[in-house]
Amino acid sequence: MDPHILVVLMPIVGLFCVFSFLAVASWSKARLRERQAFYKSETIRKIAESHGGSAALEYLRESDHNAARQRREGQRLAGLVTLAVGVGVMIFLRRVPISPHSGSDSSAYLVGLIPVLVGVALLIYSYLLAPKD
Repeated sequence: MDPHILVVLMPIVGLFCVFSFLAVASWSKARLRERQAFYKSETIRKIAESHGGSAALEYLRESDHNAARQRREGQRLAGLVTLAVGVGVMIFLRRVPISPHSGSDSSAYLVGLIPVLVGVALLIYSYLLAPKD
């Protein structure tokens, strides 16, 4: 087989594989959400039938409260990870010379301030500004 044909076919096959994977992943995620919604509605229906409407409302409030708490914890984790990545990038760029003539006076390591500041913003939002239930 001609090597030039392989050079043309490899990206096509690669793109086909990637988009096939994305289609299957999207379908499975939709099925998961559908099952979760069904199980939640069945749970609420059973609680309402056995304990009354007030217990079902209490379950919904508690579920919303837990979801909000998990969102805040996720934002805090994202802020910490982004902050750590920024510090790591700063340390790495501080040690790596950009050009042979630049020496250690290069300020390229300040690029790491971008993820550091994004991480700080996420942390400030999650601790101070996010709605608390």
